[in-house]
Amino acid sequence: MIIDWLLVWGVTQAAGVVVYPILQDLAKDAAKDYGKDFFKDCLKKVIRLPEPDVLKEAYGKALKVFLELIEDELKEANYQEAIIKQYIPYLKKFIDRADVAEALGMAFDVECKAINTALLVRTWAALNSPLLPEDMDWDFVCKSYIKSVKKIVQNSDKLRPIFEVQTLDKMADAAQELVGIAPVFDLGKYAEGLQERYGNLKLESLDTTGVYYNELKLWKIFIPQNLRECQEFIPQVYELPKDRSRLLQESGQLDVLELAEAELENHRKRYVEQPIRGVFEVLGNPNELAKEVVAKYAVILGDPGSGKSTLLQYLALIWAERPVRDLPLHPLPLLLELRTYARDKQAGKCKDIVSFIHGGNITCRLNQQDLHEKLKNGDVIALFDGIDEVFDPALRDEVVTDIHRFTNEYPKVRSVATSRWLGYKAQRLRDAGFQHFMLQELNNEQMQEFVQLWHDLNFESGADKDRKRERLQKAIRESRSIKELAGNPLLLTMMAILNRNQELPRDRPELYNQASRVLLHQWDLENKLLEDPKLKDWKITIDLKDKQAML
Repeated sequence: MIIDWLLVWGVTQAAGVVVYPILQDLAKDAAKDYGKDFFKDCLKKVIRLPEPDVLKEAYGKALKVFLELIEDELKEANYQEAIIKQYIPYLKKFIDRADVAEALGMAFDVECKAINTALLVRTWAALNSPLLPEDMDWDFVCKSYIKSVKKIVQNSDKLRPIFEVQTLDKMADAAQELVGIAPVFDLGKYAEGLQERYGNLKLESLDTTGVYYNELKLWKIFIPQNLRECQEFIPQVYELPKDRSRLLQESGQLDVLELAEAELENHRKRYVEQPIRGVFEVLGNPNELAKEVVAKYAVILGDPGSGKSTLLQYLALIWAERPVRDLPLHPLPLLLELRTYARDKQAGKCKDIVSFIHGGNITCRLNQQDLHEKLKNGDVIALFDGIDEVFDPALRDEVVTDIHRFTNEYPKVRSVATSRWLGYKAQRLRDAGFQHFMLQELNNEQMQEFVQLWHDLNFESGADKDRKRERLQKAIRESRSIKELAGNPLLLTMMAILNRNQELPRDRPELYNQASRVLLHQWDLENKLLEDPKLKDWKITIDLKDKQAML
């Protein structure tokens, strides 16, 4: 009987280092109920149940393919045969697990596009199994496995009419011909795209001296900030000049403010009494496996330059820096710049968030069918950056609606959005279950940590490095106005850049003057205006004085 099943499965002693011994043991157990876990869910939609021997044949052939794919990954990493053999007992335990068997069996479902790779990776780790190669791509392995299972079904006269794969595949192929080549779902390439797009701090707009910050990686210099909940009350809104507040209300960019003075003081007091929490306490630490978080849905509000975008980029980059084999262990970060999404949506290039990730104007796309499976399982964190950067109020409302719809369609997915507090209308996302938090300025310890990191990363060791670091620290320590400005990460970065070549001005107006001249010099306003189709034929020339007047 052993030889019979091995022959049926196409297994010989030359089948592979791990394939033959594992399937040989399975073949010995002729009474094993192969359908119990492996075919648990995929048989729910079939026309009729296959005979037990047909299931055994399909089970063995599928496992053979899966084990071959794993062995190929080990060989690709140049593991020697003696090392590969050490994986055999762990692979036996792995495929014998009910949850693993159920996941692999789903490949026989005609609608299966992806397998729960996060479950496979977690289970492998839970068995204290030896590490797999760093660049092992579980999604590629599972994708190849699904294709091979489809072929197993297509080549079986008994399985083909049961699962109806051929007809569905032909329909899918015909549909694909109409839409063209779809993007793949390649986590390694996606991680590489995130690193290329966001990995290096873009300081050319802050430093006009031509200094090259080659080694200044965002994840090396990022300082986690603190948050304070502002669910019912955004204090800065009530500090606006009355004429500015009235204009924002009239343009529909600010809710009507109707708080009496006594009630306003009560709100301010409750806000100040809110505990200050670390950003990772609220959103989850990207350096650790998923744990309970304070806010499943969060909106992070802050001033310009307060670090909102940098926070989301850091969350994505920490994921992208991991070995490819470990990527499925952690939630996939979908980082969307909402101004780009809104532009594509307005131009009719996408209809919703998932279709934008599939084919939008972004560095690295992900196939929406495979992504849909990840989203359903909740193995994703959605990062929506810059609600305030969608300037058209009606279009901004559409974007907020899309975010709300996204959370309804994928309730297991954690979502974080950012916006400047000025002009932000909280009620829509508040009603959708989002908690609101105000990003706090850097405290003394965070400022000092940034200054230390900045000089460690940008200067060679020596007297010049020590002198400039101490000069910046002294300016922050001894000048109250400088210290107040240094709580803003963008302005602190600007101070560090100015400090490279000069002593910082001790008064706020002069520091603002020097910083604004650098920023305005690099402000590419003309091209931004010409993005508006109504202005594309205008001849626009805007010099520094014009920019200063606008500012």
